[in-house]
Amino acid sequence: MNRTHSEAAFARAKASIPGGVNSTVRAFRAVGGTPVFMRSGAGATITDIDGNTYLDYVLSWGPLVLGHAHPAVVAAIKTCAERGTSYGTPTEAESVLAELVVRDVPSIEKVRFCSSGTEATANAIRLARGYTKREKIIKFAGCYHGSADPFLIAAGSSALTNGKPNSAGITEGVARDTVVVEYNDLDAVRAAFSANPEQIAAIIVEPVVGNMGLVLPLPGFLEGLRDVTRANGALLIFDEVMTGWRVSRGGVQGKTGVMPDITTLGKVIGGGLPVGAFGGPAGIMDHLTPDGDVFQAGTLSGNPLAMAAGIATLSALDDASFDVLTALGARLVAGLSEVMTRRSVPHCTAQAGSMVGFFFTNGPVTNLTSAKTADTALYGRFFHAMLDRGIYLAPAQFEAGFISLAHTEADIDRTIAAADDAFTDVLMGART
Repeated sequence: MNRTHSEAAFARAKASIPGGVNSTVRAFRAVGGTPVFMRSGAGATITDIDGNTYLDYVLSWGPLVLGHAHPAVVAAIKTCAERGTSYGTPTEAESVLAELVVRDVPSIEKVRFCSSGTEATANAIRLARGYTKREKIIKFAGCYHGSADPFLIAAGSSALTNGKPNSAGITEGVARDTVVVEYNDLDAVRAAFSANPEQIAAIIVEPVVGNMGLVLPLPGFLEGLRDVTRANGALLIFDEVMTGWRVSRGGVQGKTGVMPDITTLGKVIGGGLPVGAFGGPAGIMDHLTPDGDVFQAGTLSGNPLAMAAGIATLSALDDASFDVLTALGARLVAGLSEVMTRRSVPHCTAQAGSMVGFFFTNGPVTNLTSAKTADTALYGRFFHAMLDRGIYLAPAQFEAGFISLAHTEADIDRTIAAADDAFTDVLMGART
């Protein structure tokens, strides 16, 4: 495929934007080559500025569960924009979307909107600290909760040590208040509580991980987190920014029945526009200002355009929608696994509703340590081979993929066939 216009656009962007991108993963550093600049999207496809069209499995990193430019979402945004884009006042649309969230997410009685997933998780941590009067949090290596300082912490030498910054600009004080353990390791969680008695405000976790590739919780893990937090007077925060309306209508908690104290949301609830939210029982949420003493505010929180897009998106989903999405995800994962097995490619796969993933390693992958055994060089070659065949996957091994209601069984089968064909070139290159 000819992508000369993308190459020129990237060169231009680098002159005025650090690294040429406004979100690091878009730079293609994990797979090599030049980022593809998109012009438009429709249904399950996106088209770049050179006119190449791709089946899209990134879907704006998850929000577009209905597909690109869904007519109901576009109409809602257009109608809203014609009345004005922002007022700095409350609107009834905020209550409508809040009611839809409360309807669908089992643990939420009240919800507060903000403008990004990062804001949602940062506010959730502040609320947990204010509610418990404690300072430390536990997070899991490989789980991503946005770019706020408390989350940019790498694991220490063991569960008994504090984390260490994995980005410049993070203070030692922030790192000291963040304890990092391996995902799916309940013994490490218990050891962290023992080492920090009555100091831990909350555990924050992606209940199904989408940010080190797709990694599922082992049986009993989420239930164990619920038990250990209750036993130690700490809160449990489910970061369902990615998994909300993806794993099921009610997210991971709706699927498993494990109820967190605070849930963070984003992506799908904005229908492709910037949005975030966090919610929980009224007894916790009422600690927020103006009624409580935990501050939260934002100029564009509850922005009318995002509320309109979110209402249109959630209103278009019903129980049958999730059956369709899950079936399409299962078809894709099974087909890719069959191809890789036949091609003798070491791999393991995962699926959670309309989230899909695979690693080029024998697996199983249960945490960051095992995820890092994946062959990232092979993934880079496979990514570009698929891109050349009109399939847009995540430009990094350590990201989940997404299905939309705009995808069809024919799209899935085309993707599987493209993968089979791609491995002809990918494996030949590896051998030569």
